[in-house]
Amino acid sequence: MAKKKLGLEDLGGFVFSTNNDFDETEYQDTEQTETLAPKKQYLEAHFSNKGRGGKIVTIIKGFEGLEEDLIRLGKQLKKKCGVGGSVKDNEIIIQGNHRDKIMEILKKDGYNVKRVGG
Repeated sequence: MAKKKLGLEDLGGFVFSTNNDFDETEYQDTEQTETLAPKKQYLEAHFSNKGRGGKIVTIIKGFEGLEEDLIRLGKQLKKKCGVGGSVKDNEIIIQGNHRDKIMEILKKDGYNVKRVGG
């Protein structure tokens, strides 16, 4: 997961400087990280039922790239499994225990996937 640079808005938008040549654009996050190619991605397929009222979910962690690409991958997995889910906190959450099917789909698309947990 790429670390985000702090911008002026993270400081509350107020900056005081005695430097006449101060350039605030130097400190703004204008560069977005690119999405790594599937061969360079190392994803983890987790199984969980904690904090969800006992409901089982499959969680995909470790995606590195733009949020739009993560959302697109999440939609693709939900559609191929025929279930619902969401994308939160840089994780894809798929309803139900579809870990083996999701791992197969991701490997076919060229991702490196590792099974984590029971």
